[in-house]
This record gives sequence, C-alpha cells and structure tokens, in this order.
Amino acid sequence: MKTLLERIGLDVHHELIPYVEKGLLILLVLVLAWVVLRLIRRMIAAFKRFALKRADDPEAVRRVETLARVIHYVATVLLVVAVVMEVLYLLGVSIAPLLGAAGVVGIAVGFGAQTLVKDYFNGFFLLLENQIRVGDFVAIAGESGFVEELTLRHVRLRAMDGNVHFIPTGMIDKVTNMSLEFSRAVIDVGVAYREDLDEVYAVMREVAAGMRADPAWGSRILEDLEILGVQEWASSAVMVRARFKVVPLQQWDVRREYLKRLKQAFDARGIEIPYPHLTLYAGRAKDGSAPPLRLVVEGDQNNRLSRS
Repeated sequence: MKTLLERIGLDVHHELIPYVEKGLLILLVLVLAWVVLRLIRRMIAAFKRFALKRADDPEAVRRVETLARVIHYVATVLLVVAVVMEVLYLLGVSIAPLLGAAGVVGIAVGFGAQTLVKDYFNGFFLLLENQIRVGDFVAIAGESGFVEELTLRHVRLRAMDGNVHFIPTGMIDKVTNMSLEFSRAVIDVGVAYREDLDEVYAVMREVAAGMRADPAWGSRILEDLEILGVQEWASSAVMVRARFKVVPLQQWDVRREYLKRLKQAFDARGIEIPYPHLTLYAGRAKDGSAPPLRLVVEGDQNNRLSRS
C-alpha cells in the first residue's frame, strides 16, 4: 500500500498509512455501493419496460408500478445495511459481538416491535395477493381514498377532500377495493306511485342507450343498463334500482351524468319525480265524528288567512 501511495504521488507518513488505507477502502466501498445502486435502478427500469410491454390494461400497469417501487425499496434497504456493516468492519468494529448483542437485544425489543413486524408481514401479503395497487380507490381501516404510495410499512391514502392518511399495514384487516377490474354504478330512481313502471323502464333504457352511443361516455360503460326492478315502496315514491358495469373509477361520473340526462327525459315525458308527501290526521272520536282541523297561515296582519 505504501508503494501504491508513493506511485500516485501521495507523501504519507508511515504511521498514517493504516488510516489512509482504511479511508481509501471505505471510499471504494461507498463507490461500489453507488455503482450497485445505479445498476439496481437500471435493472428495475428494464423490468418495468419489459412488463409494461406485456401489460394490456390499466390494472396490470398499476401492478407493475407498485411492484417496481417495492423492489427498489427493499433492494435499497438491503444495500444500505450491507454497506454499514462493511464500513464498521473496516473501522475495526467487530461485527460478531454486535450481531450477538443484537440477538439478545432483539429478544427484548421483539415484544415491543411486534406491531412493526406485523406491518411488514401484512404489507408483503398485500402485495403478493395484489389486493392494493397505486392508483386504486380503496376503503381500509375506516378511511377511504386513492392509494398514492404503498410500501411494506404503510399505505398513503389521498381522500376525496384532499386529506392524506398514513395507515400502517398492520392495521389493515379488511380491504374494499373499488377499482379492481371493473366497477358498478348503482342508481336508485324515485317516481310517483301513479306512474306506469313499464314506461319508466323504457325511458331509463333509452337514456342509457343514448349515453352508450355518446363517444364521450360510451368508452366508460362496459355493458347495457341492467334494471333490477322495484327496490322499495317509499313514503312518497316507488324506488327503482338499476346499474351500469363501467370502467374502474368511472362509477361516480357515469352515475351523475345518467341522473342528469334522466331528469331531462322525465321532464320531457311528464314523469313525476315526487316531493315528500305529509298526511295530517286529526283523529276521530269514538262515535265516528271527526273534529274540525283548524289551519292558520300567518303572514302580515293584512294577509292573515284563517280556515276551519
């Protein structure tokens, strides 16, 4: 090493040679780690390009993006741990006692780190089973929103109001994915009791066919409207339920547009969308007579009207 230092023009005192050697070796380790990290990034990028060529739908694209992010995260963590251990070894710190102490301390800390371990296990199976991907709209741990980031440790959700929720994967015991493969736009329509339901069904199908023929909406709707029938006899309306099979995450937009068009069609056909009705019952005596019901409409003194 001394001869090498002299060849590259460094005049180093004999007692400083070991320190310079260690410094150069540590520098070499860091440079190699940087090169390996660059290679990992290039390999992940190549994997993404290869996988995206075979991805034939948005679902597969989101899965590839999520897997690439997790692979990069895990590879970076492992590389950093290896570099730190190698640097400690070069600095003269014995790794074996540290590993032994880590084992002893790990037993003590393990009880407190159960939640952390659970997070990583849950995160691994979430990815393995393809339950959640970046870009999905999900409901987990009592919160709902778009998945912006997914790691083995946590899921970052962006709610509809813009709030961001960081949810540890260990807290996720149930996943409701609203954007997996396809979605359903469920529509409840209320019409007056006097209306002919066959006519109502015909108008609903006509409006749905018009949406499918519209280039702006036809690509979002996968199947014709499915009318499920009468859902409920409500207090002032007959509730009819129907649904569309749509592209993921389009259920809300399709529902809003359909209801707007259906309102216009009902107005044109004279089909009543009723307001809530209220019936007042004043009661009846045992002999069958009914007392008069006094109604008073109060306004200003000149326009007061009283009826009995």
